Amino acid sequence: MASVHFTEEREKALMCKIRWKIVPYVMLLYIVAMLDRVNIGFAALQMNKELGISASMFGLLAGIFFISYFFFEVPSNIIMYKVGARKWIARILVSWGLVTVLLAFAQNVMQVAVLRALLGAAEAGFYPCIILYFTFWFPSRHFAKTMSLFMCGMALANIIVGPISSWIMENVAWLGLSGWRWMFILEGLPAILLGFVTLFVMVDRPQQAQFLSTEEKEWLIDKLEREHAAKAVKVKVTNKWEVFKSGRVWHLACCYLCYTFMLYGLGMWMPQIVKNLAQAMSLSNIGIISTVPYVCAISVMIYVAKRSDAVQERRYHTAIPMGIGFVGLMSLPLTEDLILSMVLLCICQAAIYAFVGTFWTLPNLYLSEVNAAIGIAIINSFGNLGGFFGPYMVGFLKDITGSTNAGMVFLASFALVGTALIVAIPKKEAAPESLKTNVSVQQI
Repeated sequence: MASVHFTEEREKALMCKIRWKIVPYVMLLYIVAMLDRVNIGFAALQMNKELGISASMFGLLAGIFFISYFFFEVPSNIIMYKVGARKWIARILVSWGLVTVLLAFAQNVMQVAVLRALLGAAEAGFYPCIILYFTFWFPSRHFAKTMSLFMCGMALANIIVGPISSWIMENVAWLGLSGWRWMFILEGLPAILLGFVTLFVMVDRPQQAQFLSTEEKEWLIDKLEREHAAKAVKVKVTNKWEVFKSGRVWHLACCYLCYTFMLYGLGMWMPQIVKNLAQAMSLSNIGIISTVPYVCAISVMIYVAKRSDAVQERRYHTAIPMGIGFVGLMSLPLTEDLILSMVLLCICQAAIYAFVGTFWTLPNLYLSEVNAAIGIAIINSFGNLGGFFGPYMVGFLKDITGSTNAGMVFLASFALVGTALIVAIPKKEAAPESLKTNVSVQQI
């Protein structure tokens, strides 16, 4: 294919055009995914008492999602690469929506545990599928901004989940069912509906995009093919399964593990942390207050990602937020003042989201299209084990000590380790320009 020349201004305009066509809908799907993944944190405000669930058991129920997620992640991404994003993501949406609705009818702890495990299996692959999907559309230099906009879906979900979930729990009790049961039903149905919509809305590849001109398609396909070819030379794998032997992939998986410890360890417990700080507050007010840290997170994440793209620096834009998260988590146990605690929660969540907005630019520097399906899934599936151990350990330590303070210190230790792991990546590898250098395969 002949190379078509685009000026920098036209390139930016094309990327903006593609973002507006792709990212908002995918972000909507992610909002629904996160809503159904983390709403158990609010359900716990009623469900734990009704079903007799202890703090450590709740941590187990919140985290068991990620065990089944871990086992089904890589197969899911491989299938998506073969059958296309549109069909596979539609399947994922419908299946996790059905399981979420079934959670409303759980009668004991065992049934909740089984359904949470099934939810993880049903949703497995969605997040890495989207990351892989973006590599089909966006060159490396535009990846951080795209990812940060997509990740706004996670923050927006947490902004939405509090007020909506708490309102449903307090105001909906039809047919004699508890509010937390209706919450699962009403928040599971959108996923099922959007699964069918996805079949008609999503576009698998630039070649099929009717909203792009022939010249735009030629330029974008050529640009992406040249980038993938450069990564393939750098990694030099003859079989996609050799990605499992990649030291850098497992290094990045450990970095992501530290992030998910923080994300879910804090996120799943934040409603109960706020409730303990304001005992007299209603569920609706707790839901509203819990949105404030995520509002802060969105603005900080977008700023950090845009700056990272502008200066083409990835390592410190990923490590520094993690370090700030360490300081915030270590400071949380030092105060019981609601306002100061909310400020610290804002700092923690902003740091967590700023990290992930730029983190996924790092794997994109190493993984060509042929091995990205497995590499991204390895990083995400192994990393998401923190989604199990983070909430569980916070609950376990709360049962022992009577508060979440020890749990916050525990999460802070992973923030410190994550910071060190990111800084340990050689500078020449963490820069987008490193694709032009001859980094030896042993470093990868």
